[in-house]
Amino acid sequence: MTPVVEQYRKKALIGFQKTASIRFRSIELLNLSFIHRSATNENGLKLDNERLEFLGDAILGAIAAILLFRMMEERPEGELARVKSVVVSEASLASIALDLKIDTLLILGKGEESSGGRQKKTLLADAMEALIGAYYLDSGFSAVFDFVSRHLSKQIELVLENKHKKDYKTLLQEYCQQQFRVYPVYTLVKKTGPDHDRLFWIEVSVQGKSYGPSFGKNKKEAEQAAACLAWDELSLVNASPDSVPTP
Repeated sequence: MTPVVEQYRKKALIGFQKTASIRFRSIELLNLSFIHRSATNENGLKLDNERLEFLGDAILGAIAAILLFRMMEERPEGELARVKSVVVSEASLASIALDLKIDTLLILGKGEESSGGRQKKTLLADAMEALIGAYYLDSGFSAVFDFVSRHLSKQIELVLENKHKKDYKTLLQEYCQQQFRVYPVYTLVKKTGPDHDRLFWIEVSVQGKSYGPSFGKNKKEAEQAAACLAWDELSLVNASPDSVPTP
């Protein structure tokens, strides 16, 4: 049984549906998609959005595959897989969630709230997947396909036009394997700042040469920043135009 939705909360969820151009039959199911597990631990709520996230992840993957199959005719499977990994990535989903202002609707525990949970890419991406799962349960595949395709099609076009935010870790790894037959090695150099505003400093090593350290609010962000430094230098100095992998 889903938690009861207060009247003030209903107004916010109705406004969200107008912004997102979707319509839920069950406002309770929509609300559930935004409840993070931290809220269940601290507020005594019995349900969170993790099961919906699991379902939404599978549905998202299926819709992305269908769209790519249609939009990238005669492209090999490898290219389809590469673009799919970008458009359903944490960064891509978090960007869509922010555009829809899902950050304002998240129900978080006090600890997660104070640590900046509303801006964490992981939480936003998870909520986006939970929303997809909830909408599927509420309104069926056709409705959720229309909703997801409106947003994913834009992301696919950005990737095909090479205007998306690049995954430098993947680019660097592919480059290193192709050029040197080695993998980049990431090392956590230090952590700075208080617990609620921690910065991670990471450097990456390729064939004995280190790049960085670069920092981020979590290890993933710091690794991406370090990979970007290495990728920019290595691809410029050591690669011919024909040998650089296309993102």
